Amino acid sequence: QVQLVESGGGLVQAGGSLRLSCAASGRTFRSSTMGWFRQAPGKEREFVAAISWTGGSTYYADSVKGRFTISRDNAKNTVYLQMNSLKSEDTAVYYCAADPRRVYDPVTWAAQSPDVNSYDYWGQGTQVTVSS
Repeated sequence: QVQLVESGGGLVQAGGSLRLSCAASGRTFRSSTMGWFRQAPGKEREFVAAISWTGGSTYYADSVKGRFTISRDNAKNTVYLQMNSLKSEDTAVYYCAADPRRVYDPVTWAAQSPDVNSYDYWGQGTQVTVSS
């Protein structure tokens, strides 16, 4: 089992930066694919980024590619989301999620990453508000 706690959200002006952290507990974190998702009011939860258990593979939604960077520190049981050049449309509650069951396959890993249903564990979310 994995418990996830996000932090680092807040209010920032457009063009600014924030770094989100997701602290994990549980033995399976280090072997889990980790993902970040977000949900804006009145919208469905959407994929933002994912990272493989080694950190060797990452995948991003087109809307954040080039602006956001996902990383992990397995020694600290933490995954990060560095968000730069923030836009008002990035305003949402951001969630981290863990998929401990996914076996890494370079052919299918990226395609599976945006699937909300492939993640077994979720944090409570952290609010990010970008003012224009």
